[in-house]
Amino acid sequence: MLIDFHTHAFPDSIASKTVAVLKKAMADHSGLDIEPYTDGTVGGLEISAVKYGVDINVVLPIATKESQTEKINSFAKSIFGPKTVSFASLHPRQPDRIDVLKRIAEAGFAGIKLHPEYQEFFVDSPDSIEIINEAEKLGLYVVLHTGEDGGYPPPYHCLPDRMAHGLEYFSGKNVIAAHMGGFRAWDDVEKYLVGTDIYMDTAMITQFLPKEQCERIIKNHGADKILFGTDMPWDNPKTTLDYLSSLDLSGGELEMIKYKNALKILNI
Repeated sequence: MLIDFHTHAFPDSIASKTVAVLKKAMADHSGLDIEPYTDGTVGGLEISAVKYGVDINVVLPIATKESQTEKINSFAKSIFGPKTVSFASLHPRQPDRIDVLKRIAEAGFAGIKLHPEYQEFFVDSPDSIEIINEAEKLGLYVVLHTGEDGGYPPPYHCLPDRMAHGLEYFSGKNVIAAHMGGFRAWDDVEKYLVGTDIYMDTAMITQFLPKEQCERIIKNHGADKILFGTDMPWDNPKTTLDYLSSLDLSGGELEMIKYKNALKILNI
């Protein structure tokens, strides 16, 4: 079984434009010329699931404006299917954020996605701490983009040292730090985050994280806190699975990463 815990898909009406804008931003700010593996639609994601042998894709939407939250969460709920589930989202600065969290929990979502760059907040800010703590009370997980972002210049809002500071105010047991704890900040991941209670996912690491360091992070952090993720459409399951399979991991460790940890979070 294989669960991709970090994917993106958009309504058909804006998918093509959104993927093009994101691709250009990465090229302009970071020199990353990455060709997407899907057209950004849910249909494209479902086709890729069949192609790459993915049993479940977890879509992670982001409310970049307060006014988008309701529409994004309605879309998220509408795309649930045999091979697709979705997290919800909200904007950290919206005044009714706690009520929105409660509605998200009541609607049956497993969690929310927050993006400190797109939404312009620091992970250790009071609003962020409040949301993460309230989410834990409600049984919700919080996926956070962590580390650098290819589409944005520094300063970055969720580097490992700031996450470590946040951990003084929230437990981290319901936090999923994307991109192996901090994209292109893995030395600090080892310094500040390895061994804490947070989860990490493997999204977008195959071209950037040295295999020896990835293996060390997994071994020292624990495979029971690592989730298979690609950041589809920006990387694909085959590349990520081949990368992980080349590491010195046991069959049991790979099974936890590929699907067992995800099943617990998704309550499947």
